Amino acid sequence: MVDIRTVGVIGAGQMGSGIAHVCALGGYDVLLHDVSPDRIDQGIAQIEKNMVRQVSRGVIAQDAMEAAVKRIKAAPELQSIGGTDLAIEAATENEETKKTIFKALGPHLKPETLLASNTSSISITRLASSTDRPGKFIGLHFMNPAPVMKLVEIIRGIATDADTYDLAVAFAQSLGKTTSNAEDFPAFIVNRVLVPMINEAIYTLYEGVGTVDAIDTALRLGANHPMGPLELGDFIGLDTVLSIMNVLYDGLADSKYRPCPLLVKYVEAGWLGRKSGRGFYDYRGEKPVPTR
Repeated sequence: MVDIRTVGVIGAGQMGSGIAHVCALGGYDVLLHDVSPDRIDQGIAQIEKNMVRQVSRGVIAQDAMEAAVKRIKAAPELQSIGGTDLAIEAATENEETKKTIFKALGPHLKPETLLASNTSSISITRLASSTDRPGKFIGLHFMNPAPVMKLVEIIRGIATDADTYDLAVAFAQSLGKTTSNAEDFPAFIVNRVLVPMINEAIYTLYEGVGTVDAIDTALRLGANHPMGPLELGDFIGLDTVLSIMNVLYDGLADSKYRPCPLLVKYVEAGWLGRKSGRGFYDYRGEKPVPTR
């Protein structure tokens, strides 16, 4: 079995930088890659900022932070990820994009390198089929934000071998995470339940049952959710919510998974939530206010 010491993370956005953060704190040497060199620099800067916040809150010690920051290196060239023991893809939630990454990475991989995808909805079996090592391929679905959330969903493809599964579980647990096994069905467990709830909240807004504020307040106080569903959709990214709903709708052929037309319209407008400055809330002022 592979002794995982180095981890390559592909994608330096919110999820990729979060995964690099927890891996470095877990004692692993991390290479962080993105198609945009600027985004790598931004990702590493965000990691340091988040670790400083953890130190100020007493979550981690100053020396642990300093050691972790030194373990993270920029990897502007994708092929450098091939020399790591575990390569985790954390690119945008698009199947063709992910397959293109794995195909490009393939010729540069060590024979023993394990591959993982952080996909939150796409078939692990299909992604694995685009590689030369489906037996060494697994789903490692970190929750967002990865440094805070305790869960990692482990998803085996049809060809994933037992050693790869055991290594994936041990790796996630070494990061202080709790693992949950999910079968390779569209959106797995968390998003199979969570994202349709967000979509239904959007339908509730679309049909005029309640306002943005009323819907989020109702779920925060009536269901004891820490964040209202529309606020949560903005946090995840409405483009990601739509992608997951499309995976569910296409994969399960059930009309209950039809994306709300209002969700589609917001994504078409580029109103993707926090990352674009506007979604169901407008984030461009001093504090978020409902858009509608």
